[in-house]
Amino acid sequence: MDSIQVTPTTASRINGVDFKNLGFGTEFSDHMLVCDYKNGEWGAPEIIPYQAISLMHSSKIFHYGQSIFEGMKAYKDNDNKTWLFRPEENFERFNISAKRLAIPELPKEVFIEGLKRLLRVDDQWIPTEKGSSLYIRPIIFATGEGFHASPADAYKFIICTAPSGAYFAGKVKVLIEQKYSRSANGGVGYAKAGGNYAGQFYPTQLAIDKGYNQVIWTDDNTHEYIEEAGSMNIFIRINDTLITGPTSDRILDGITRKSILEIAKDEGINVEVRKFTVSEVVEASKNGCLKEMFGAGTAAVISPIAGFGFKGVDYDLPEIENPMALKLKRRITEIQTNKVKDKFGWTVSV
Repeated sequence: MDSIQVTPTTASRINGVDFKNLGFGTEFSDHMLVCDYKNGEWGAPEIIPYQAISLMHSSKIFHYGQSIFEGMKAYKDNDNKTWLFRPEENFERFNISAKRLAIPELPKEVFIEGLKRLLRVDDQWIPTEKGSSLYIRPIIFATGEGFHASPADAYKFIICTAPSGAYFAGKVKVLIEQKYSRSANGGVGYAKAGGNYAGQFYPTQLAIDKGYNQVIWTDDNTHEYIEEAGSMNIFIRINDTLITGPTSDRILDGITRKSILEIAKDEGINVEVRKFTVSEVVEASKNGCLKEMFGAGTAAVISPIAGFGFKGVDYDLPEIENPMALKLKRRITEIQTNKVKDKFGWTVSV
């Protein structure tokens, strides 16, 4: 899609960015890709300077929350080539989310080729420091107007990007949730819909007020089964077995999650995809069998969990040599940054 119309910025902000000390998602690249859905079809995408957008108060996004998003990253290798990691998986999941939110599905070429073109335009914004990357945020939201509770007739697709460092810093302690739920059977938990995440903020703040960093989500019916870690999929290691729960209506089909599972099997690690209970994790911690616990997602890749709280009791994870989480994170990031041969065929050159 080199034919995409590009309006270059006349005032780049790149010289004001300290690429050696990047936060996460706080500095935004010079350009963004935009595309509008009107009169029953998606129009031609274009790339314009990063800027504010104007919406009427009656736009349905403000009233009924029709919005979806994705999270991706672009990486530089040692030869200054740009790479994406499993972008077609993100595209497919984006349209799965769109379908669940009654949003018109986006053409593949607009998403994939439009993104590649944007990355070529903002090539200098892709950081090269170790542990950093260009975070990519595709979104669709309802722009059509009206107070009637029904799907909008107009939407806007935007991709904006942000050079970013680590998502989490320091040790992460989590609280196992006993009251609030992130999602329910038949709901939208498997979709990357904005409201899913907004609903997490209040119980997460309650956990933060108690001295924790994040919440471990449990099932909505009994609160007996562990399902996710904050906005990430969760893994536990009991002895030498790596365990994660199955995906469902309630659990996001994480791209990092499925990559970890394939890499773990390739490494000869014993893997189980099954439901597991809070009581199983607590008991494993008490008897010394719980070796590791970590969250997995695009933003953090793998975030080790140092300890968890449950019913007023704190449980610390042991500090072990050569943790599985570190080994898996190293494998996946080496593939993402083209430091090793990609035997899985996951990376895509821009």
